[in-house]
Amino acid sequence: MPRGDRSKYTGKQDRQAEHIEEGYEKRGVGKKEAERRAWATVNKSSGGGKKSGSGRGRTTSNAPARKGGRKAGATRRSAAKKTPAKKTPANKTPAKKTSAGASSARKATNKTSRKTGAATAGSRNAARKSGSARKRTMVSGT
Repeated sequence: MPRGDRSKYTGKQDRQAEHIEEGYEKRGVGKKEAERRAWATVNKSSGGGKKSGSGRGRTTSNAPARKGGRKAGATRRSAAKKTPAKKTPANKTPAKKTSAGASSARKATNKTSRKTGAATAGSRNAARKSGSARKRTMVSGT
């Protein structure tokens, strides 16, 4: 059997090599180089052609497929980082701005809430103290 003869490969191995070759060609690798890499990947995963005979089967490895997935994923992630952020279109309306009257009304509300806030804080502290006093009486029993 001459070198490069593919007669001992199964249909599944042929299909695998075809799909791998297509992937390489999509990424811009030449036809011959893509075919060479595809068959090298199939050989790496399956251990070569599946020869006939009892007890000759070998387990397949998915390490080459994992390596290819990691490489492709890393390439895509790095390409995503390099792309600039999307700019907002010119025809999009800007966010609403508050008018001067609304901001002055807000300031007035904040001032009054500060005044009443002090009173409510004092009443909150008183309520806290009375609550803890209630707990002490319940624990001591008096």
